[in-house]
Amino acid sequence: MPSYNEVLAVILGGGRGARLYPLTQMRSKPAVPIAGKYRLIDIPISNCINSEIFRIAILTQFNSVSLHRHITRTYNFDSFHQGWVQIWAAEQTMESADWYQGTADAVRKQMLEIQATGAKYVLILAGDHLYRMDYKAMAEYHWENKADITVAVQPVAKDEAGRFGVLKRESDGTISDFFEKPKDPEIQKQFVSRDDPKRPFLGSMGIYMFNTKVLVDFINNFPDYDDFGGDIIPQAIKTHKVFGFDFEGYWQDIGTIRSFYETNLMLTASSSPFDFYDAKLPIYTDTRYLPASIVEDSKLKDVLIAEGSRVLKSDIEHSIIGIRSQIAAGCVIKDSIVMGSDYFERNFGEVPIGIGPKCHIEGAILDKNVRVGENVTIRPFPRNTDQDHEKWYVRDGIVIIPKDVEIPSGTVIAP
Repeated sequence: MPSYNEVLAVILGGGRGARLYPLTQMRSKPAVPIAGKYRLIDIPISNCINSEIFRIAILTQFNSVSLHRHITRTYNFDSFHQGWVQIWAAEQTMESADWYQGTADAVRKQMLEIQATGAKYVLILAGDHLYRMDYKAMAEYHWENKADITVAVQPVAKDEAGRFGVLKRESDGTISDFFEKPKDPEIQKQFVSRDDPKRPFLGSMGIYMFNTKVLVDFINNFPDYDDFGGDIIPQAIKTHKVFGFDFEGYWQDIGTIRSFYETNLMLTASSSPFDFYDAKLPIYTDTRYLPASIVEDSKLKDVLIAEGSRVLKSDIEHSIIGIRSQIAAGCVIKDSIVMGSDYFERNFGEVPIGIGPKCHIEGAILDKNVRVGENVTIRPFPRNTDQDHEKWYVRDGIVIIPKDVEIPSGTVIAP
């Protein structure tokens, strides 16, 4: 069986991340913080390291400075290790001056770099999913079946089929048909691959393993194909051995503000389906030398609180308190994500970084380095409400305070 050292992982850094705006106003989608102290990019990189795949390339292009900074600070193998984590940014060349036009086009524009690694297999990953997966098992499945391409698949419920690329898999594991996000129930009936009446479909997770030669052929022979799910996989099914690899664990595409919000708050429960506390398969991130958090005379219920924080005489429920968060006395915080701060402030003005005294914050996302004055009230809006204001936004009813914004004392943000 081939070696895992022959596998190159290519993580797609994403485009503008418009559905996660304004969290992507100043950063790329994979750089968005999650669970108080991590970033989305930490998930696929950690999965690679835990799967003994140590050659990892991240394709980036949009608002990528903070992502580059995080990766270069965090993922450094020693000089006796063959592994590396590299950033392959979009660049102008003699052949092309364009940005990446899609997932396959991003790989096309970096094909020389991919071939230069000498890797016999390429594992294509997304940078905005939350899951823990053993890529070794997928690689072994690929090799055992002598596949040209393997697609990671997951059971999909009837009411969610329109959100996924659904596929028809035969009894031998080969994929015989593929349809991107089918809305028509008659079309959906043709793609039933499981006996389970609740989850009869199989959906693509956007994780693909290619034989490098096959990938090169598709990239070169189909120059108009810009996307894996929409273009290359449907074409490959007609001519190559494409297999579906089962994944039954927790997996969540964090592509919208609502999914980001609900996924984060899910992590505050002891029964959360995703566990950051797995000692054998940890999720790695930047090593910060921060003091332990201080919680003074406060009531906390279902709260995930990161290091370097200070909470004074406040009631916090079902919320995430990110690194270096400063919460003054008399606050009530409920169903909210407070991302914290990038640094400890020394000389601050009238409104310091953090949440001032006697604030009521509910159903909100407060991005990094936000300054909230005294006696500020934030309450959620009805679902499906979208609004844009100078200093705050509403997306699907969730109030978002963008990074570095100051909210004056006495402000009320409510329906």
